[in-house]
Amino acid sequence: MRSLSQSPSDETAGAKRPQRMGELSVLPVFFDLKGKRVVMAGGGDGAAWKAELMAAAGAKVDLYEPAEDLGEEMRIVLALSFPDGEIRHHDRPWALDVFAGASLAVADCETMSQAQAFFCAARGAGVPVNVIDKPAFCQFRFGTIVNRSPVVVGISTDGAAPILGQAIRRRIETLLPATLTGWAKLAAKVRAEVMDRLEAGPLRRAFWERFSDEAFTRKSPDGAAETDIRRFVGDLAARPQAGGRVTLVGAGPGEAELLTLKAVRALQAADVILFDDLVSDDILELARREAKRMLVGKRAARDSCRQEDINRTMVQFAKAGKHVVRLKSGDVSVFGRSGEEIAELRREGIPVKIVPGITAASALAAGFGVSLTHRDCAQQVRFVTGHSKKGDLPDDMNWETLADDRATSIFYMGGRMASRISMKLIEHGLSPHTPVAVAASISREDETRAVGTLAELGAIVARIGVDRPILIGVGRVFADCEAEVLEGFEPEREGGAVEVSRLKARMG
Repeated sequence: MRSLSQSPSDETAGAKRPQRMGELSVLPVFFDLKGKRVVMAGGGDGAAWKAELMAAAGAKVDLYEPAEDLGEEMRIVLALSFPDGEIRHHDRPWALDVFAGASLAVADCETMSQAQAFFCAARGAGVPVNVIDKPAFCQFRFGTIVNRSPVVVGISTDGAAPILGQAIRRRIETLLPATLTGWAKLAAKVRAEVMDRLEAGPLRRAFWERFSDEAFTRKSPDGAAETDIRRFVGDLAARPQAGGRVTLVGAGPGEAELLTLKAVRALQAADVILFDDLVSDDILELARREAKRMLVGKRAARDSCRQEDINRTMVQFAKAGKHVVRLKSGDVSVFGRSGEEIAELRREGIPVKIVPGITAASALAAGFGVSLTHRDCAQQVRFVTGHSKKGDLPDDMNWETLADDRATSIFYMGGRMASRISMKLIEHGLSPHTPVAVAASISREDETRAVGTLAELGAIVARIGVDRPILIGVGRVFADCEAEVLEGFEPEREGGAVEVSRLKARMG
């Protein structure tokens, strides 16, 4: 117990605050070069690219290199014009007098002695220096750039792996649409109004999150887009709850890498996430750290949240001005009860958007290496619910239509009904020898897959376990799965069925 004379600061004086940032090999700094003078030496391709880069950033580049030593690429760059910067060629080598008033010095040197001379001269003049491809003579590095100016992304591997940096750049390029430039410029135009009319904290964040969504999902902003954005500022200023909205997001079958980019963006912009219990921890790790997370899963034979409670929770948070993400496994529009949620949100006047996900049937096809609509086997594919509200098979299912040898049928949530599904299909004319494929926990670490015949379906599912999320595929497209899936090891057999559990681990 702390004594009355002991202050909180005394108690914690010796405590060391945990480090908030891991070790950095370099400090990423964005340097404003507009109107600044840069000393450049060298006439090769490397020098040409750096000169163009700095002139594009608004620098006044003084290039010191005899004309006869200029390469073709440098001559092309010298003919370019830039909005703010310029490249001024001096037909002579660099000398000690060129560094006065320079902000940076960059050289492309052939030998180490030339590099050392330039480096020492620039340092002696107090000018930060970079000698291209000579790390020992670099006080700063350029890195790899993704240009969506005024949005600029810099990537550095500290000189260790430039090709890796380029690969990272290509990945980022795919994430950042070219239209981002226009949206960033619009952000600069409305920033003053946002700062003036919206209080710091949740209101401003709600605006910029909505703005960011628009930037990644709409085309280049036009006059109408600017009007909409400014109107939203006014709505938030008058009614803070105006920022409330709901996004229904498909989380895919389970593996985090099967999320869409749009789904990841929604998770990272969420204030509240209502998620099913089939959503993996790896997917939740991609969400915004500050987001409130609430499990609202519904599973057969166990306590579950009622749909009415989920609807009410979404409405409550959205009316409080929050961005709610309703995160569902698979695709939200396939057996996800999204229709009821959309209807309730629209009745309450709450904006709602849908981000589709990869449905489990697609993961099933990928896992077994088949096409669900192989033209030699199936002219159509059906997604069928395996249970009704009462927990039994739906009363109005047309089994005669489902028992079609020219179709592929995928039964969702049908584990407990597997034997009855088999019986009904056989009763209505489908051959007992029709191939079936069963997957439990598909795309997850505990994934189990099995193949067999329709007559064996109940035994296959019983062996896998009915308490797991199970998907059943029925149709001739699964006829060759055994040969493809089981290559490389002797399978275990029981009742004619072949089980495939964590194949990658078994196959090394």
